[in-house]
Amino acid sequence: MKFWKRKQKVQTEETEKKPGLFRRLWRKFRGIDWKNPVNRWKLLFASLFAVIAFSGTLWGAIAFTSNPEFCSWCHEMAPEYVTFEVSAHSEIKCTQCHIEPGAVNLVTHKIHSLKEVYYHIVGPPDPIVQTIAVTDESCMQCHSENRLVSATGDLIVNHSEHIQEDIPCITCHSGVAHAKVVERGINDSTTYDYWTMENADKLVNDSYMRPNMGSCIDCHDEVNKGNRPWEDIQYSLPENPHKDGHGKQDDDHAKAATIDTAASNLTDAEKETNEKKKVQGIILQALGKQTEDVKVSMECSTCHMEVGIPDNHQEINWDKNHGTDAIQQLDECIDCHQDSKWVKHFAKEEITSLIDAGAKRTEYNPDPAIAKIESRENNFCSSCHSSRPESHLESDVWLTAHADDAKSKQQKEQCFICHDQAKPSATTKLTAPTDVYCEQCHRTGFSGLKQ
Repeated sequence: MKFWKRKQKVQTEETEKKPGLFRRLWRKFRGIDWKNPVNRWKLLFASLFAVIAFSGTLWGAIAFTSNPEFCSWCHEMAPEYVTFEVSAHSEIKCTQCHIEPGAVNLVTHKIHSLKEVYYHIVGPPDPIVQTIAVTDESCMQCHSENRLVSATGDLIVNHSEHIQEDIPCITCHSGVAHAKVVERGINDSTTYDYWTMENADKLVNDSYMRPNMGSCIDCHDEVNKGNRPWEDIQYSLPENPHKDGHGKQDDDHAKAATIDTAASNLTDAEKETNEKKKVQGIILQALGKQTEDVKVSMECSTCHMEVGIPDNHQEINWDKNHGTDAIQQLDECIDCHQDSKWVKHFAKEEITSLIDAGAKRTEYNPDPAIAKIESRENNFCSSCHSSRPESHLESDVWLTAHADDAKSKQQKEQCFICHDQAKPSATTKLTAPTDVYCEQCHRTGFSGLKQ
């Protein structure tokens, strides 16, 4: 019986548990005499202290996470951080560009950014791609819309007229802070370790950060076709490979980029051919050879005050006799006529090759072989080189009389700009503008050229 009674006593103690901490505090709070003015003042001061402490903590967290150094802590942000540090915007905070002005926008953005913590844990988009455009309101915090010319005094760009047409700033200035690392293909997970301040001068230069002439030309070409491409903000943003995964921009923020079904079925070679024809057509407009339905001129003088057609280009028959100068001064020719200046998007690059090559410009040594390759593959050169020369038009006469124009080795080298000497093999990519080669007729070879 004693054992039974002891057991009953233990059960009674267990069932009579003390109330929890919050319940005890609530009971104590309810038991306070709130009619007493002293207690009400104590509550007021306690509430003020709590509000100040919470606000200070919240603002401190916002300020801390708005510092560019905070971004550098994440390994995947290395390309964005390094390019930012060497850009003209390195003295301002990331949030000044990427968040619209206003305290409400700042707090809202910080809440939305919590998803980035999730991505950091489960795996960020690879590569990271900007999906929300920097707004003009952010740019106008520091910049004026009244600029008419560039700081150098050469480039004529009426900013106010572009703004009146609702053309976003980033349509032209997309590389100003991050050197177009997405378009260049050098910000995926395989490149993070290469993005250090020591490599910055090899990976970043003004050609990537300044407005790309190809962006202006592509937009002007679209206008000449009756389009307003900037109305779809995706035109101003890098192509997003994460169409069906994280990193995709919501349809509420921008229209999804449309995909031409017919174009998507083309082979890579057909796409390359179409792109080449498009670029060459634009170049011919710039040369004044296509003037129909042109609403916005693409001639140099339309946008440039100082950079114009060189004096030697205005000599009679320059377009037919510039081969020797092109070989001797190819590096100077390419300053203006390189493909990257005539297309909107940069070609994909290989980060280790950029680092190995360094930032220094290599000295050009005149070489007909290099000039031949450049003239065939460069869109500016091939836009004219693909046309039959006037001297070749009378084929029967030219065929029997061209020996005098191909006597010396140098003259023959000029022929090889368009013609191959021997028949290209089946596995060789044909880059010549013609499939006519010398040994079709000269089957036994010819003198004056080392084989």
